[in-house]
Amino acid sequence: MGAGHGHRLHYHGHSPVHRAPAHLKIATLLAFVLLVVATPHAWVWAFAAYAALLLGVVALSRVPAAYLAKRMVVEVPFVVFAVLVPFVSHGPRTEVLGLSVSEPGLWAAWGLLAKGTIGVLASLTVAATTEPQQLLAGLRRLRLPDQLVQIAGFMLRYLDVVTEELGRMMVAMRSRGCDPRSPRHWPAVGRTLGALFVRSYERGERVHLAMLSRGYDGRMPDLPAPAHREHA
Repeated sequence: MGAGHGHRLHYHGHSPVHRAPAHLKIATLLAFVLLVVATPHAWVWAFAAYAALLLGVVALSRVPAAYLAKRMVVEVPFVVFAVLVPFVSHGPRTEVLGLSVSEPGLWAAWGLLAKGTIGVLASLTVAATTEPQQLLAGLRRLRLPDQLVQIAGFMLRYLDVVTEELGRMMVAMRSRGCDPRSPRHWPAVGRTLGALFVRSYERGERVHLAMLSRGYDGRMPDLPAPAHREHA
């Protein structure tokens, strides 16, 4: 069942970025993100250079900008937090659009937005140009502990399963007149999430027992790369 799952981020292509070894892309991503995070907030020119370099890689990968933009919504909570920082931070104040904000808070918000956006886009580019099984193989080649690689592999295989089950549970709640977006029904949503956690835990136990019955000895065999799927 794992062959069809874990492909929501991958975009099939034949660009040089797609063909690059997975372990090289992972190591480059880690080094790049560490460099971006270590850059002082005031070095605006450096962030401009990082962004230009990253956009060049995106263009080379030929992954559509809209494809990546839709997946950038994962950054929204950080954007909201960054917008609030200038209003709650201490230090010298200044006016922006008629509002009094903290100057150190503005720099902190700028740094959070710049570093977060560059880091998220770089990670999405690697995920979009690398098959999940290649990512796992790259992690093994980088000598990541095998147990962590297996955990990542199971996450890729079962993330869609759990998400689809949550979707069915939400449909069942709405059919009974429960609106998950309404604060009045949040206790019911909490109980639903608790039930989902229990079901996922029990499924994990069953999968583990099934693996043991088939000779699992702590190591997972390498699976063939799943068939490519074209994107509209």
